[in-house]
Amino acid sequence: MSADAQIAAPATALQISARPLVRIWLMCMAFLVFAMVIVGGATRLTDSGLSITEWLPLLGAIPPLNEADWMVAFEKYRQIPEYQLVNKGMSLEAFKFIYWWEWAHRFLGRFIGIAFFVPFVWLLATKRVEARMVPHLVLLFILGGLQGALGWYMVSSGLVDRVDVSQYRLAAHLALAVAIFAYLLWAALCVEPRDMSWRGQGAQSAIFVSVLIYFQIIIGAFVAGLDAGQGYNTWPKMDGAFLPSGLLAMDPAWRNFFESALTVQFVHRVFAYLVVLVGGWHITRTLRTAPEGVAQLSAGLLGLVLLLQVGLGIWTLLARVPISLGLLHQGGAIVVLGVALWHLHVVARR
Repeated sequence: MSADAQIAAPATALQISARPLVRIWLMCMAFLVFAMVIVGGATRLTDSGLSITEWLPLLGAIPPLNEADWMVAFEKYRQIPEYQLVNKGMSLEAFKFIYWWEWAHRFLGRFIGIAFFVPFVWLLATKRVEARMVPHLVLLFILGGLQGALGWYMVSSGLVDRVDVSQYRLAAHLALAVAIFAYLLWAALCVEPRDMSWRGQGAQSAIFVSVLIYFQIIIGAFVAGLDAGQGYNTWPKMDGAFLPSGLLAMDPAWRNFFESALTVQFVHRVFAYLVVLVGGWHITRTLRTAPEGVAQLSAGLLGLVLLLQVGLGIWTLLARVPISLGLLHQGGAIVVLGVALWHLHVVARR
C-alpha cells in the first residue's frame, strides 16, 4: 500500500475510540507551549535570558548543585558584556534569581519534548493514532526541536557584542513558538475529521482575522526586544501627537520598523486598531448572519477577548510594563489567537 493510500485509509475502531485521548493530549501540549511562552516572557522581563551562557541539551537539565557549581556558572556569566556593562558587581544571590528563570524556561522546553515524544511513540506502537495525523505530528516534533535550536541561536546573539539578544532573533523565536501553539490547537480541534468549507465569506474573513492576530503578536515581540514599551507611555497620543515625528528617522527607512523603539511601538498601536476594526466587522457580520449557537457564541467570545486585550495593552503601556501586566498582556495575546482559531474552526464547518 502506498503512503498516500495509508494516509487515506479509514480509521479503525480502536483509533476512533482513541480520538478523545488524542485530543486531550494535544490540548495539554498546547497549554504547555502557552506556559512556555509565559515563562519566556518572564525571562525577558527579568533580563534573565543570558544568565546561562552555554547550550547543553542533556547535561544542561542539571542545575548547579553546590556552591562551587554556582561559582563556576557565575564566573561564565561575568565574562559576557551584559555583566560587564550592565550588571557589574551583581551578587551571587541576584545571579541565582536570573539563573533560575532561564533554567526553568529551558527545563520546560525539555519537558515539553518528552511530553510529546513519549505519548506519540505509544500511540504509534499501539496503532491508536490515525495515519492522516502522523505527518502532522512528526512535523510538530521537528518544529519543537528547531525551536530549541532557535532559542540558543537567539541567546548566542547576546553573548559577545551586545548586552541583550537580537530583537530579530527574539521575534523569530516567539513567532515559531506561537506557530507551534496554533498548530497543536488546530490539530486538537481537527482530531475528528469534519467537512470544512473554506469558500464561505465567514471562513475567509475568520482566517484573515487569525492571521492579523498572529502578525500583531510578532510585532509585539519587536516591542519587547527593543524595550519599546518603556517609553512613550501615554495614550491615545504618542510623544504628544497622534502621528509622532521621527518615525522614519533611520536610514534606510525600513530599519525604523525593526530597530526604532518609536516606530515599532507606533506600528504595534496602529496594527492593534486594525485588528479591532477588522475583527469587529467580522464579528458583527457573524452575529447578524450566523444561526444561533456555537458560531455566535465563538464570535461573541472573540469580541470580548479582543477588547480585553486592547484594554490590557493600554494599561500595560501607561504603567510602564510592570512584569505582572507584561505577562498578562503576552498571555492574553495567545488566548486571543486561540479563541480566533476555535472560532475559525466553528465557522469553517459545513
